[in-house]
Amino acid sequence: MNVDEEIEQLKQEIKRLGHKQTDGSYKVTFGVLFNDDRCANIFEALVGTLRAAKKRKVLAYDGELLLQGVHDNVEILLKSPA
Repeated sequence: MNVDEEIEQLKQEIKRLGHKQTDGSYKVTFGVLFNDDRCANIFEALVGTLRAAKKRKVLAYDGELLLQGVHDNVEILLKSPA
């Protein structure tokens, strides 16, 4: 999978696991994503895919590097389509 395909797959997983907001965006915590068996099987480097998506302004979260355990409660926001 290339980076664009991984980001598209990540968007689908955030929609599956997250909560839809009134503005059409979705929120999920890093811990929920990281601990999901399906995500673990899809993404070799979940943190790298998250960083690539953040850099492309597809999603937003506080901080640069998310670590399992320490950042489990950090909310990841999948921005609503324009």
